[in-house]
Amino acid sequence: MNPPSVQDPAPHAPRRGRPRKSAQERDESQRRAELLRAAARLFRHQGFDATSTRDIAAAAGMQSGSPFYYFESKSALLYAVMHDGMAMVTQAQAQALQALGPRPTARERLRALIRHHFEVLVGPASDFIPVMLYEWRALTPEQRARIGALKDRYEAAWMPVLGSLRRSGSLRARPEVARLFIFGALNWSVQWFDPRGPLSLDELTEQALRLFLGDR
Repeated sequence: MNPPSVQDPAPHAPRRGRPRKSAQERDESQRRAELLRAAARLFRHQGFDATSTRDIAAAAGMQSGSPFYYFESKSALLYAVMHDGMAMVTQAQAQALQALGPRPTARERLRALIRHHFEVLVGPASDFIPVMLYEWRALTPEQRARIGALKDRYEAAWMPVLGSLRRSGSLRARPEVARLFIFGALNWSVQWFDPRGPLSLDELTEQALRLFLGDR
């Protein structure tokens, strides 16, 4: 009698989603991120013009020519600091709203948006926003248009919240004008907020909420 045939095991189902990165790809991604963090920190504290690629490489623990492996120029680094920063915080903002649950009030949503924006402005990883605010003119017109589109997408999430507050009577200004005032006020906090001072970010958020909507 012939032995029973052994069937080949069924092939593994293909993995869904993006393929896993190799170790080299993960290392390069990490090194690129380190470069961007170093560049953002130096651009913020020294200014774009006063910062060299050699400075950035040294701050990231790399050889002087290493930044050019990842970016063709210092200008490309500046653009990447702003672009990657805006993409990151836009995703984080969406997650902050989702974390509120299925039916948050408009005031709760505005609180979450303000708290998240303060984290972006003055939190531990906050260098890229001041860079974007003060080095905007160093971008090319095309780069400014692309960053502007990301900025518009980030701010667009505020409009339904402000519209709801306006309809309920909690917000007395027109939503599109209120958005400009709110971002102007919040963004200026990078000039005066001291994380070692008397206010935590949660307390600062409550103060901002009372300023925009009053005590309720």
